Amino acid sequence: MPIPNKLLYDLIHTELSDIVGPEHITRRRVDKLAYASDNSWVSQMWIDRGQEPPTADFVLFPHNAHEISEIIKVANTYRIPVVPWGGGTGSQGAVIPLYGGIIVDLKRLNRILEIDEESLTVTAEAGIIGQKLEWELNERGLTLAHYPASEYAATLGGYICARGSGTLSTKYGKAEDMVMWVKVVSPTGEIIETLPVPRHASGPGLLELFVGSEGTLGVIVEVKMRVDPLPEERRFRSYLFQDLDKGIEAGRQMMIQRLSPCVIRLYDEVDTKKYVKRVLSLDVTGSYMVVGVDGSREFTEVLWKKIIEICEGLGGEDLGSEPGQRWWDHRYDFYFPPFVRALPKLHGTIETVTTFKNIRPLYYAAKEIIEKDYADYGAYFFAHFSHWYPWGVMVYAQFMIDEPPQDPEEALDLHNRIWADAAKCFISHGGVLNEHHGIGLKLGWLMRKQYGAAWPDLVKIKNALDPNGIMNPGKLGFGPPK
Repeated sequence: MPIPNKLLYDLIHTELSDIVGPEHITRRRVDKLAYASDNSWVSQMWIDRGQEPPTADFVLFPHNAHEISEIIKVANTYRIPVVPWGGGTGSQGAVIPLYGGIIVDLKRLNRILEIDEESLTVTAEAGIIGQKLEWELNERGLTLAHYPASEYAATLGGYICARGSGTLSTKYGKAEDMVMWVKVVSPTGEIIETLPVPRHASGPGLLELFVGSEGTLGVIVEVKMRVDPLPEERRFRSYLFQDLDKGIEAGRQMMIQRLSPCVIRLYDEVDTKKYVKRVLSLDVTGSYMVVGVDGSREFTEVLWKKIIEICEGLGGEDLGSEPGQRWWDHRYDFYFPPFVRALPKLHGTIETVTTFKNIRPLYYAAKEIIEKDYADYGAYFFAHFSHWYPWGVMVYAQFMIDEPPQDPEEALDLHNRIWADAAKCFISHGGVLNEHHGIGLKLGWLMRKQYGAAWPDLVKIKNALDPNGIMNPGKLGFGPPK
């Protein structure tokens, strides 16, 4: 809540400075503005149109769990909100300081604490940048195998807090599948740890409580992750399907036959035409698919024979290995200029995940809603299918309006309506609010619909752990500070 007067504001500043040191706290307006937006379209549009964003009262750069513990104790004393900050790469407004308070930037907690080459685990502080961690592991012949498009800026803690998916999740799993243990500063300032391994019969597991919590249930400060040996080789092949449904079926067959490809990425016809063609300089029409396999040479040869049989049996045109390798080498280019979907266009990524039985009806229903109901705005829908499971697949669906309203309130209202219609469509077709971008501010109001009668139980857990409501208030559908 707002600090009521200048005297108290200065006293709190002195107290926080005593914890982290005066050189590791700022209240300059320019610094606070830098922490007023993440990668969400709404927050960036708001600033772009000259509106006044919510800002924190203080931005702190602690060095360890003890300092964070002391910060949270101070925050509880004065009922000041605390927003943990990693790389600021989220797309749902999860780190926007809606009620002011304290931004806790974790990037000084950036050490690798242990690489256990016998157990194939790495323990590191939560503020380490993903790419830095990966480089260090590669020096040992290891990989985290979690390659999100935000890898150059996102932190290890951010991977966990939003249940992130990387490019190789189809084989290696999401961040939530790799995490084994976390150390957390609780909402009341205690430093706690989960059990040393994630599989046990010692009652309910606390680990799952913090995975996906987006800073609402504490601050993750250390993480132990499973790692894998770098594969002997990683090879790619590309196919072109004239029918999107055939491409989905090809991916389904690979998964239900447990072939363990490391990548299946299938673009629908619009995404192929508008983005694959531009980014990869590939002049094709239809649904473009990239398949990747890694491991020993003998292992990959066996898998390729079966994958080729499946894809060609469903009418896939074999484009060879070169376009597939080009996709891997340029996979992040889709998310950077000049190809990134960004202002001044109105856009949103409305991804979800569901079973194979539900994926086609869900996809076509969302496409119809956006392109029919918002035709007057020139809205169009496109998608790729990028994280596959033994039971289903994630669809990275997006909407775009090339010439949106310039009035910020009108643009925001339009953005919210499209997103709401798509999200409710997903839920009604057996999907969830999203697969790996988190809930944040954007989707919080739909958590009640997602969880139904179970939602009050989640609120009870939040209230029990965070009695003053200071931890990242207003996110995940939870209310303001108390």
